[in-house]
Amino acid sequence: MSKFIVGLTGGIGSGKTTVTNIFAELGIDIIDADVAARIVVAPGSPALSAISEHFGADYLDAQGQLNRAKLRSRVFSAADDKAWLNALLHPLIRQELLAQLAKASSVYSVLVAPLLLENKLHKLVDRVLVINIDQESQIVRTLARDPSSSAEIKRIIASQMPSEQRLSFADDVINNQGVSMAKLRQQVIDLDQKYRVMANNPV
Repeated sequence: MSKFIVGLTGGIGSGKTTVTNIFAELGIDIIDADVAARIVVAPGSPALSAISEHFGADYLDAQGQLNRAKLRSRVFSAADDKAWLNALLHPLIRQELLAQLAKASSVYSVLVAPLLLENKLHKLVDRVLVINIDQESQIVRTLARDPSSSAEIKRIIASQMPSEQRLSFADDVINNQGVSMAKLRQQVIDLDQKYRVMANNPV
């Protein structure tokens, strides 16, 4: 297990995937909460059966996979449904993340989670890294990659921790507001060098 763990977070559309891909290119193990969330609802899993039973079989697609877009629309417009789903999935996701962290072998590892702070996953990490971007850019970037409506994206943003509060937890910040890919990459490279030193020289 990598003894030094960096927790990476940011709002929807902030560039988490782009940044984690750069860390991966630098040889760092990435443990992704979104990947863990897919694993725990894989076809045949108890969690998927529970979701199908609770919400209805029409929340599965023709291949028996969870229709994530349909479920997301439902839970972000119904607080009770969201609470039920979170109570089911969050403990399973946490268990999966811990299992993956235990297997990490790079000099440090990155735990990436949109709800790192909301779900108290930051208690598992040594540093909190926040990717910062304004709300208008979040909406534009998410619309460009996602079939969601602007209204739905705004609901998701509203459900996440406000930017100012998220930044108050940050040990490090990546600015992704209107920066070039080269400048974004350089920010990650600089942090990678910093984290390697910290991982090799624990306090």
